[in-house]
Amino acid sequence: MIARNLRLLSAGTALFLIELVLLVAAWPLAAALALSPLPPERRAGVLPLALFVASYLLFAYASGLYRREALLETRRSLGRVPIAAGLGALVAAAPAAFLPSPFAAEGSATLFAVALILFTLVGWAGRVVMFALIDRGAFRRRILVIGTGKRAWELAFLLRREGRAVGMEITFVHHPALGRIDPRLAEDPEARVVTTEDGFVAIAREIDADQVVVAPDERRGMPMEALLACRTGGFPVYEFQRFLEKEIGRVDMKRLDYSWLLYADGFTFTAVDLFLKRTLDIVVSTILLFLTLPILAGAAIAIKLEDGGPILYRQARVTKGGRVFRILKLRTMRQDAERAGAMWAQKGDPRVTRIGRFLRRMRIDELPQLVNILKGDMSFVGPRPERPEFVKDLAEKLPLYNERHLVRAGLTGWAQINYPYGASLDDARSKLSYDLFYVKNFSVLFDVLIIIQTLRVVLWPGGNVR
Repeated sequence: MIARNLRLLSAGTALFLIELVLLVAAWPLAAALALSPLPPERRAGVLPLALFVASYLLFAYASGLYRREALLETRRSLGRVPIAAGLGALVAAAPAAFLPSPFAAEGSATLFAVALILFTLVGWAGRVVMFALIDRGAFRRRILVIGTGKRAWELAFLLRREGRAVGMEITFVHHPALGRIDPRLAEDPEARVVTTEDGFVAIAREIDADQVVVAPDERRGMPMEALLACRTGGFPVYEFQRFLEKEIGRVDMKRLDYSWLLYADGFTFTAVDLFLKRTLDIVVSTILLFLTLPILAGAAIAIKLEDGGPILYRQARVTKGGRVFRILKLRTMRQDAERAGAMWAQKGDPRVTRIGRFLRRMRIDELPQLVNILKGDMSFVGPRPERPEFVKDLAEKLPLYNERHLVRAGLTGWAQINYPYGASLDDARSKLSYDLFYVKNFSVLFDVLIIIQTLRVVLWPGGNVR
């Protein structure tokens, strides 16, 4: 049981804990040595030093350094560590230099330099250890799948492509009452298929399964007592849709079971949740608007100098409840960009100006939407606001599309940080699967995590694919 619980600990969480332990052990000693020329009473206290550690871990998370793709790609992971270390040290050094006690700390420049070096070394060391552990099969979860039909094969396909775990060992159980074996699964060299007419718990014990997933194509004839034996035997049992949603972080539209969605938890918004979300919107948007005013001013001047046209672009968009509002953006296209009518924006769109390309790449063109958030038209986190013309068309073609309007449209969102930019029906379907996951699993903490992870999309626009 203990070994099973350790395997269920994700590699990202394990790496976070490794780095935390290393930093707590090494950082006070490094800071003490760096500030040794100062008298003891003038050296940094616990709060300024703790701020350095917290800032690094925050920016490491924001940079995607604990995500599956970073854990599996050495170059991406090691290359981003110095950036996270530099940003974390810079943010922590600023209050140490300019704020009064208890944040003040003499020698903040020295602390910044030492933190940059130490945090980079700790980040690299932690990842070298993690790469070695993963290479030796650590964190590989053992999944027992009940069923060997189309649904079981699709589960394996999606877990390999989008699953959050760094590795999985999947055993499929074929029971005569549950239909035939899918040919693709039978031919898959990585799939282990076991046939049984008895219970499932013996197989679960044999492979020491971490989880049991019920994924037959046909539920009639399902041996419920055998499943209950797994549950009472200490093996967590999950229904196919619930397990898949948790593992891939979205509601899969191609395999959606409406009865599951009807009875599953989620889609609830209490008055406290809505109050906290609105408070978060106002606080974050006010701070960002104040901090980015110089950037907005510079962008406005650049837009005006390029072609003399208007600085702001106003356009009708759809938000909560299907209400239409006027979104504010910095103009990034030519003034005659839509003389032929509404069009999907495309990658490498020729209508985008030179200044506009830069503003879009750095997401600066989105900053005026902070005003929309303060007005209550948008939230900081939510589904991307679409144009009424596109919403009408997509709602006719995609089931549950209007359910994304249960919450306000957002400046950033779960779909925006997990799916690359796209402008087609298939892209809209994929983004909808993330939007529904967000609406179904809404919480203020989820909003905070999305806001933090938005930094990764801003710094690495092409790297937001799972």
